[in-house]
Amino acid sequence: MDKEGQDTARALDVLLEEERKALLNGEFSKFEELIARKEALIELLVEAPDTAETMTSLASRMTRNQDLLSTALDGVRSVAHRLSELRKVRGSLDTYDKSGQRRSVDLQADRSLEKRA
Repeated sequence: MDKEGQDTARALDVLLEEERKALLNGEFSKFEELIARKEALIELLVEAPDTAETMTSLASRMTRNQDLLSTALDGVRSVAHRLSELRKVRGSLDTYDKSGQRRSVDLQADRSLEKRA
């Protein structure tokens, strides 16, 4: 691999570490820029001669980051689901009667204020 290819590989390695730190710190706002930079570096590496072994060594870091991203997305989905459930609880309450049948009680009943003289 030529000097330019080695520099590109090092730059990608540094970027993958930066991406890992962003994932671990929940800095999702950085991903648009990181992805654009990563795509550009990978294109340069693919075009460089003798990069198969370099790509293989970087693949483990890319896989690690992909696993971290998948785990982070699972966490975000879990939080979204939990928030949805909490919103539902705020509006109604599910109970069971003595025969075991589920019954939903609306908690959003008339919230108007009655004025009395």
